[in-house]
Amino acid sequence: MDNNQSPSFSELIDRGKLQLKVVNNFNVPIENATINISYTGNPTQILETISTDNSGLTENVELAAPPVELSLDENNIIQPYSEYTVLVTADGYEPVDVSGIEILSGTESMQNITLTPVTPDGRGEDIVIPAHTLYGDYPPKIPEPEIQPVSESGEIVLSRVVVPETVVVHDGAPSDSTAKNYYVSYTDYIKNVASSEIYATWPESTITANVLAIMSFTLNRVYTEFYRNKGYDFTITSSTAYDHKWIHGRNIFDSISLIVDEIFDQYLARPNVRQPILTQYCDGRNVVCSQRGWMSQWGSKSLGDRGYSPIEIIRNYYGNNMFISTAEQISGIPASWPGYNLTIGASGDKVRQLQEQLDAIAEVYTAIPRIAADGIFGQRTQAAVSAFQNIFGLPQTGVVDFRTWYKISQIYVGITRIAELYP
Repeated sequence: MDNNQSPSFSELIDRGKLQLKVVNNFNVPIENATINISYTGNPTQILETISTDNSGLTENVELAAPPVELSLDENNIIQPYSEYTVLVTADGYEPVDVSGIEILSGTESMQNITLTPVTPDGRGEDIVIPAHTLYGDYPPKIPEPEIQPVSESGEIVLSRVVVPETVVVHDGAPSDSTAKNYYVSYTDYIKNVASSEIYATWPESTITANVLAIMSFTLNRVYTEFYRNKGYDFTITSSTAYDHKWIHGRNIFDSISLIVDEIFDQYLARPNVRQPILTQYCDGRNVVCSQRGWMSQWGSKSLGDRGYSPIEIIRNYYGNNMFISTAEQISGIPASWPGYNLTIGASGDKVRQLQEQLDAIAEVYTAIPRIAADGIFGQRTQAAVSAFQNIFGLPQTGVVDFRTWYKISQIYVGITRIAELYP
């Protein structure tokens, strides 16, 4: 495919939105960071200059994008997203430059930036985001059995499916000893892969089906300790020939992020098979699925357009005996979700745990009002929940649902861990 057919800036007639979040290497928000935004095709012309608030967030900036139809047409060969560059600076920190940020029509996305303190050699970080897998040229997946052999070593991980707190991503082929390993939270990894491999403009059921396939594949690598059993020190690679395309530093689309937060404890399973299924797929256009039982990404988009549900899309490709299962444990979480939403009038230990965690987070994210852990979900707790949701990209309902509970837990664990390491 000719990948040189990117639209000129004058042809970007639609709009997408981008927000940035800037933190330091301890995940503490940085206020008053300055961000210059330019079109990647003309990086010297600054389009917008914005700054961060006390939560490390910028305003949502509207940026020009190609027509939405380009990302919905399987036969289109024109790049369906525009690319932008941001330069992020803050007093006392090294600058970070990110180019190739993808903006799709009608979508919102978050660009996370981590700044490190100034060092004597004065080097910042330059991140270049490569082409999306549906547009660029990437190696096809090497076929593997969907059920992997497991060495019964007596490890606890082999007795049940556990969602890991983090995965170690090897940014290259397995044998590439020069490639860097990145420690990435499990949910951030899934969001990154999905944002890199499907378009956020696709139907919700299609996005959900693809996220389920990505998660099941990933949890198979975790469950079977696939690479560690081969002598490697990582969980998964960023090579499309072996695993999924994960891209260091890329922006994450909100529509994908919300779906991952809602279903991150799920995976695909078959009857009488203990491990998550290694659900393989192809894009269906650049790389045609040569193996039976693989999902076509463009084909799944077509099925979503026709009103298929996520499980109907899954079963269309992987067979009628595939079902959605839930992991028995989520690692690194102090307390599990109670199984029902917490809102005004709720009370008890779960509310008290929630309040304790939110108040600890409010010490760092000062836009969240401080609350007392009295075990009663009142107006002030609701306001704290709503402020948290606003900062971390969740619907501002003031209600603690599944994804809000686990996002609070994730942020709380990160903050308290830093406090323990650096009292």
